[in-house]
Amino acid sequence: MKIEISSLHNRFIMIGLIISVLLFNLIAFKTNQHLTKNQIVHIWTFTMSFQSLFDMYIDIKYHGYWYFTKDVDWEALIAFIALVPPVNMMFLNWYPFQSSRSKKILYFVYWCISILLYELLTLLPEPFGYFHYGWWNINYSAIVDPILLFLLLMYYKWICKIENLSVYKQRG
Repeated sequence: MKIEISSLHNRFIMIGLIISVLLFNLIAFKTNQHLTKNQIVHIWTFTMSFQSLFDMYIDIKYHGYWYFTKDVDWEALIAFIALVPPVNMMFLNWYPFQSSRSKKILYFVYWCISILLYELLTLLPEPFGYFHYGWWNINYSAIVDPILLFLLLMYYKWICKIENLSVYKQRG
């Protein structure tokens, strides 16, 4: 009976995560107008790899923050696989590449504020919250998030450059 109650409890506490995953993926794929399938695969893989590497230390080793419990959780795989990659897709799909530097900066600020607000929502009590702070706090996120978005943007530009070189070689 304990297994059934625990299993039911785990499903119940995932409401916020499941709603977020469904909503973010729906928006990312329905609004995508610029990203190719190849770029989406690259973004998805990069995001999962980078997040896993970062969380391996901050979450698992140093317990700065965690999803659900301090242990390695199967439920947290949903966050690694399907939560952040579509957000990164939206960020890149809507990025104002042809705009002025000031618009690009404002875009970064908007996204950083949005990500921080979402992070605060994930700290809500169950069943909607699923994220917990150890020694980490929102101030660390405010410093790290712009860096992570910048790295994502640089990775995307690199992928685009590789794609363009590949097309150029095929033609030439």
